[in-house]
Amino acid sequence: MGPAMNRTTSLVREAAILFEEYGDGHRDRIEPLVRLLSPTLWHMARACGLSQADAEDVVQSVWMTLVAKAGTIRDPQTIVAWLGTSVRREAWRVSRENRRSVPREDFPEHADPSPGPVEAALRSETERALWRHFTQLTPRCQALLRVISRGGAPDYSALAAAWGMPVGSIGPTRGRCLDTLRKALLADPEWSTS
Repeated sequence: MGPAMNRTTSLVREAAILFEEYGDGHRDRIEPLVRLLSPTLWHMARACGLSQADAEDVVQSVWMTLVAKAGTIRDPQTIVAWLGTSVRREAWRVSRENRRSVPREDFPEHADPSPGPVEAALRSETERALWRHFTQLTPRCQALLRVISRGGAPDYSALAAAWGMPVGSIGPTRGRCLDTLRKALLADPEWSTS
């Protein structure tokens, strides 16, 4: 078993232990569980196209749902997958609701392609081209590239556990996402002339 698999096993085990202790009446164990998994859950919500504020609301809502339904989760080993699935479903629901609630005429004719507030601050033609192509990637690619671009070593074990995929497939998936983005940028005249 390689180090990446050990990290995944360790994360799932740590989350399961915290959740099991919480279920056994140690209510203070929810806080370390939230600290452990919230960053990954937030990135998953953002990858579904939500604003920073909506992503924060979704993650908070899912944690509240977990507290309300904790007794229905029989196997603590599934808590990471349960949270990841719940975040994706709630993010998709909020995204659909947001699309329905904004009248079409309220959309600007040429919307800023930036997916968030940090990206909105980036104004050069090159950066706009990059973000325009970035938003064309799949939600999973967007989430993965966001995580690896935020600095520091990405937590592959948390990603693998939350997405229900082997740790060993994250690197190749990241490579395919970057390759797709690279090809789109090289084909874009705005990018290649910048």
